[in-house]
Amino acid sequence: MTGTDTLRRSDWQVHKVLSHPEAARLIRTWHYSGSCPNTATYRHGLYRSDAILHGEPFGVALWIPPTRSTAESLVGDEWGGVLSLSRLVVAPEVPKNGASFLMASSMRMIDRDRWPVLVTYADTNQGHTGAIYRATNWRCDGEVAAGDVWEDADGRLCGRKRGRFTFTVAEMRAQGLTRRPARPKVRFVHDPKGLTDG
Repeated sequence: MTGTDTLRRSDWQVHKVLSHPEAARLIRTWHYSGSCPNTATYRHGLYRSDAILHGEPFGVALWIPPTRSTAESLVGDEWGGVLSLSRLVVAPEVPKNGASFLMASSMRMIDRDRWPVLVTYADTNQGHTGAIYRATNWRCDGEVAAGDVWEDADGRLCGRKRGRFTFTVAEMRAQGLTRRPARPKVRFVHDPKGLTDG
């Protein structure tokens, strides 16, 4: 399996990931930010069909509610029904359409009566265009300002918010991190009930 082959649906399945630490470890390994939220509303994993019971996931989709201000900007008083795709990662060896297969399967496992609006972002700092979201019928909602971008000596991105802690600029610099110009993120919304404007 080279990571360039096309995923065969018969070889892969998406299931709930029971352990948050397991999901977090894989996200920290594969996600460009190297970080993971401390909790999740949904954790879904991409598994080989022949190793579901005993194998680790080859990808993880992690969903959490966004900040209230973000949710309110989308649906106003109905802000409690917005859920954010916080992390989507797959191992390098997963076939090239594995991420879209994981995300589409994960979306079907969400209670859309409870969470009618989904939101996520494409990070232009990483060269992401949101093609995977467009392919799964998300609506491009335009650019939004991004937060600080920091890099370590190896070029790895580090966020100021890690777990319960938000580091100051001085603390980030004390860790040997360098601030880089932030480029905007592109927001995408999935709203089959038409609750948002646009």
